[in-house]
Amino acid sequence: MGVYDRYILPRLLDAAMRNREVTRYRADIIPRAHGRVLEIGIGSGLNLPFYGTTVECLYAVDPSEALLAMTRRKTAAAHFPVELVAHGAAALPLEDQSIDVAVTTFTLCTVPDPLNALREVKRVLKPRGTLLFAEHGLAPDASVERWQHRLNPLWSKVAGGCNLDRAIDTLIAAAGFEITDIKRGYARGPRPMAYIYSGEACRK
Repeated sequence: MGVYDRYILPRLLDAAMRNREVTRYRADIIPRAHGRVLEIGIGSGLNLPFYGTTVECLYAVDPSEALLAMTRRKTAAAHFPVELVAHGAAALPLEDQSIDVAVTTFTLCTVPDPLNALREVKRVLKPRGTLLFAEHGLAPDASVERWQHRLNPLWSKVAGGCNLDRAIDTLIAAAGFEITDIKRGYARGPRPMAYIYSGEACRK
């Protein structure tokens, strides 16, 4: 891992994910979490202030030690236990059907194999457990989609593996979830980066 990925990129990601539009989606989705919660890609911990009093504990995974160090400084203010693990989503170190709610916000774009990661999430969720999501991805407009495909190779290199053109709803359904609530639309910002899918899905 080079200097850019180790020291510069985590700080750039933290700054980018603090913007008002992203925060608006966090504020809508995160308070719905309850019980034993798993967060995939907790990053620098920007979701922590939005978890409500019905959360019993939070198990948070992220492959970036630098981002987890930022999160660790925020956990003292949490009203529930937080366990941070430097780990990817491909093989979660959790027992089957042990989690009530899983959370993923602006994370599936960077996961190398998002379908496998979502299947892992399904494995650890209890029957009828909930997946809460807010993710950017493939736009429905042909002109925007073309730009997403054109920009993606370069964008992925400079943005920590972020992909612009993943169809989030299709991935969630393909992993075996039933989408029970979804909003799709453009947030403020450049359209290739700003088409958002947010809502809930349940483990079938």
